[in-house]
Amino acid sequence: MTAQEHTVVPESPVRMTGEQRKAVLAGALGNAVEYVDWGIYAALAPVFASQFFPRGDSTAAFLSTLAIFAAGFFVRPLGGVVLGAYADRFGRKKALTLTISLMSAGGLAIAVCPTYEQAGVFSPLILLVARLVQAFSAGGEWPSSVSYIVENAAAGRRAFAGSFQQVSTAGGILLASLLALTVTALLDDRQLHEFGWRIAFAIAAALGLVVLWLRFRTKETQHFDDAAASGGSRRPVRTLFAEHKLSLLRVVGITVPGTIIYYLWITAMPGYVTVTTGLDLGKALLANSLSVVVFMLLLPLGGLLSDRFGRRPTFLFFLAGFAVYAWPAYHLLDGGGFWTLLLVELVGVVLLVGNSANVAAIYAELFPTRVRTTGIGLPYATAVAVFGGTAPYFTTWLASIGHRDKIWIYVVTAAVVGMVTIMTMPDGAKMDRLR
Repeated sequence: MTAQEHTVVPESPVRMTGEQRKAVLAGALGNAVEYVDWGIYAALAPVFASQFFPRGDSTAAFLSTLAIFAAGFFVRPLGGVVLGAYADRFGRKKALTLTISLMSAGGLAIAVCPTYEQAGVFSPLILLVARLVQAFSAGGEWPSSVSYIVENAAAGRRAFAGSFQQVSTAGGILLASLLALTVTALLDDRQLHEFGWRIAFAIAAALGLVVLWLRFRTKETQHFDDAAASGGSRRPVRTLFAEHKLSLLRVVGITVPGTIIYYLWITAMPGYVTVTTGLDLGKALLANSLSVVVFMLLLPLGGLLSDRFGRRPTFLFFLAGFAVYAWPAYHLLDGGGFWTLLLVELVGVVLLVGNSANVAAIYAELFPTRVRTTGIGLPYATAVAVFGGTAPYFTTWLASIGHRDKIWIYVVTAAVVGMVTIMTMPDGAKMDRLR
């Protein structure tokens, strides 16, 4: 591939070129498909939980299914290291085609997985293996797409371009919610439990093939090619721990509040409300879908505000907002119906814009090109595994033992960690160009 074949990356805050928009689309759509599978699993877990575990205790089956959801997150750091290093050594494009292939294969395996009555203990085992494959893929997908999208952005539009990576994440969750809502609305309870949930996973796997074709048609970033021409990094993990320890810790500190609150508000809220308050799952999914639409529309605006006013003030808007909002939000959910849930979610997604419109640019600006994907992937996936993957399980467990009134403390503690981190690091919006 010649230099002329690469996406041109202007270094002034101009409108995005056609090549840049194509690069954002390629990175974003694949990331959306990744999160369709994750979102479907979280949204329909109350439905298919009984299919993979012995019948009798629906709450125990649901918690077991969430435990598999959480277990998958602990493979994400491995994917972040292996696939992140692969992206830094061989290119973002190659890594992105590999991750979408793995995610689609895992989704297809879940769609055809036998039930506990058909295969006994092998049923949850197959489910676990499929989730681990998807988790490994997700560990490399997210940082690879961040690197690819932000590296293709103009200097003064990094947060704006990066916000579409989060639009794609929310879009994947929205599509998952809509798929779940569709099958719950069109099928009766017996059909939904027998095969309806499988349809949603099969559709997600098919979408992956479309994105795979699109990614084969994309070009590598100029930033990566320039870094490779100057020698690159043959051992990105060793380089990170030798030269970028503080940046690794900063990724963790930024990720902790973002991942906990994102998974509680966007991914797990329908299932949580259904199990703990008895609200109809269809109504919970509808409230979630409407909120995510608002969230997606606000994200590019949040990116523009970050590029204009800086990463720190816009990120603090998110953190301070949830520190104040968490207590009344969870108290409102107790005994509330559809409109209460919708209000709680809408206020939350407005605050979340301060996180999700920022993080892609913040992460990318912390590392030089030669170790960027590994530098993002390893600490991000580790923090998500420890805090994001366990958040739905932890909060559902707290509610099941009568401590729903304590969940807000968990959210506020995470916000404080983020405040300390963002206040002790430079504001990347002031950088003229990526390293």
